[in-house]
Amino acid sequence: MNSPESAPAKSYHHGDLRPALVKRARVVVEDEGPEKLSLRGVAQSLDVSRAAPYHHFKDKQSLLAAVAADGFLGLTDNMLAKINPMDEPRNRLDSLGYGYVDFGVRHPALFRLMQGPDFQRPGKYPELDEARSASAAPLIETVTSCLPGANEHRIMTACTAAWSMVHGMAALCVDGRLQTLVDTQDLKAAALAITSRLILEPKKR
Repeated sequence: MNSPESAPAKSYHHGDLRPALVKRARVVVEDEGPEKLSLRGVAQSLDVSRAAPYHHFKDKQSLLAAVAADGFLGLTDNMLAKINPMDEPRNRLDSLGYGYVDFGVRHPALFRLMQGPDFQRPGKYPELDEARSASAAPLIETVTSCLPGANEHRIMTACTAAWSMVHGMAALCVDGRLQTLVDTQDLKAAALAITSRLILEPKKR
């Protein structure tokens, strides 16, 4: 009978170890914070060799970038889950905003990681760039529906305004600061009350 020291490492195929590493790393980030993450620790928790993670990630930062990308995929799914495709575009926009805030509040450590300065350089982590762009697609599509006939500049300006509003609200909620101004016990009601104030069209002078 093998002792714990001599027991063989768990067998992972090349194609399924990477997602297992990302999944486990995300748990560490959400439960303990990114500073507690190490490739060695993740390998140990999955019962694989210490060298195994390095076949997929050159360092801890690369693994964290993959966790951030996974976060953006989750953010997109959460936003889309809040909308009713049959609603008017403006109602869908408000629901997307609620989905954004809701994700941040439920995953504060992951949300902070996703928005961190280490992952804001385009081209360094293509997987993260792709996931971040995908998370913006529902916003762009919905704003475009809200502003029929608008040119690209107007649409992107409106998208920036909408994103700034919901991201600011999410960040304030995550930091526990919005609660001093707004009753957030019913987060959906609070989010929709704020997003409904967004003006997509500029005021006429």
